[in-house]
Parts: sequence; C-alpha cells; structure tokens
Amino acid sequence: MALNYHQLHIFYTVAQRGSFSAAAQALHMTQPAVTMQIQSLEDYFGTKLLVRSTKKIELTEAGHTLLPFARQSVELIRETEQAMSRHTSMLEGRLQLGSSLTIGEYVLPRLLGPFGQRYPHISIVMKVINTTQIIDEIMNHQLNFGLVEAPVQHPDMVSEPVMEDELKLIVPAGHPLSGRKSVTMEEAVHYPFVLREKGSGTRQVMEDEMRRRGVDISRIHTVMELGSTGAVKSAVEAGIGITIISPSSVKHEQALGLLEVLDIEGLSFKRMFYSIHLKSTLLPVTAVTFLTFLREYPQTTSGHSSP
Repeated sequence: MALNYHQLHIFYTVAQRGSFSAAAQALHMTQPAVTMQIQSLEDYFGTKLLVRSTKKIELTEAGHTLLPFARQSVELIRETEQAMSRHTSMLEGRLQLGSSLTIGEYVLPRLLGPFGQRYPHISIVMKVINTTQIIDEIMNHQLNFGLVEAPVQHPDMVSEPVMEDELKLIVPAGHPLSGRKSVTMEEAVHYPFVLREKGSGTRQVMEDEMRRRGVDISRIHTVMELGSTGAVKSAVEAGIGITIISPSSVKHEQALGLLEVLDIEGLSFKRMFYSIHLKSTLLPVTAVTFLTFLREYPQTTSGHSSP
C-alpha cells in the first residue's frame, strides 16, 4: 500500500476534531470508514498514531510526529487547487456560500455576472445572513464557506482576506459639500450625520480610523443611527444627514445623481472582507475557484478600476 493524501487528510481531521465521529461528520464519511482509513495508515507506518478512549482521542508520539506533515499536505493541496483554478474554465458544480449584508447585497452582485461568464457551469446559491448564522451553517455543513466583513476568531475556522473595501463620505445631491472630490473632516463635522448602529463593522472601521488620526468622535453630530446600509442611504438621500459607508452600496444612487461620493482628506477608512471555512474540510475546487476570482478580479469594491 502506498501512502496517500486522502488518509493524511483524514488523520489530520481526526486530530483537529478530537474524535472519529466529529471527523466523520466533517468529512461526510461514516465513522467506520474513518476508522478503517486510520487503521490502514497505522498499518502502513507499523505503529499506533492515536490512542482511543470513550471520551476523546490522543496522539501517540508517532502521531505527534506525523501531524505537522499531514497539516502541510492539506495546505499544499489547498494552494495547488488555488493556483490551478485560474486555468480551468469547464468546472461544474453547485457552490453554496453565506454572505454578510454589505457584501451580499452590494459587492457580490456585480461580480457574479463576470464570474458566470467565465465559469458558466458553476451554479451559486448564496444566503445573505449575519456572521453568527454563517458560522453556524458552516459548522453544520450547510454552507461550503462564508464571506464576512471582519476576521472570525473561532478554533475550527480558517479566516483569510479576500477583498479590500474603503469607506467614503456620502452626501446628497445639492448638499453644500456636493460637487467636490474631497473635504476635510473639519468641514464635514459642521453637518449632521446618519450612521450605522454602534457595533456594526462599518461603524467600527470609521471610529477606529478617526481615533487613530486623533479626531474627536464626540464632535460628530449624529442625528440618526440605523440598522442597515439601505436605511442609511435612504435617510441621506432624503437630506437628513451625511454618512460614511462603502461606495459599492451607492453605485445606483450615484449613477442617478442622487448621492455623491467624497474623500475625506487625511483619513483612509480601509477594511478587508474575509472568507471563512472549516479547518478540517477541504474546500471544493468550485469554491477555491470563486475565491481566487474574487482576489484577482481587476476592480476593487470601492469601484476604482485597476489599470
């Protein structure tokens, strides 16, 4: 029998998940099949790799020696699939992902068309839900992966940056600041603001950058806090105030001349969007292809085309 990647992946998953049953669920295998593959691997090396008990498994000394090599093999396969995915256009399959609100409603829709043209045989099913729900559905194997607005700290999850976004100042047409490319924060604070609610990713990015640049946040006159980007846009369009949100969310209103996008001099509200998936489960090649496409697509979420 030759050593094969499949068995190393199973061994790595059992070690990560801490039990045969959890590994079987993560790998979509039966528990006896997982046990059989581990036994075959132990037969190949002629030594025990795992000590089984009623509550958990523990690695033997040989198992501890093998673990980093198994991890490297899993990571190498992931990197190989990512590198080769850009050369393949005839992929087929169904891709199930979760996406947080801003990404799912405002960023991905304009990218799904070009992706579909390049990979016409991949069908995408996307759920627009919050990060907690995305994590739950990934853990329950209902989603392959998720796209979220902040890195996720979870022992079973891999969190990787995918796309960059940058928040900008949004003002309604006819506003005293309209018609300009940039303004100072000193000018902006003279007008009322409509903001996302405290605790939202958008609000956090805005406040973190202001603190970093020594801007007194208390000087911002917030007349309204709203729980969705759509509600914020409507309030700004109605003239209630100005805001700081992602330009990707106002492309339609900007094209119609209803809202304008301005830079704030000396401030850069940049953030990353992240993909998350289970450490113990290899992403299908369709998912790897989609994430590679997002990383390499020559247009940022803020709408500036690359040269």
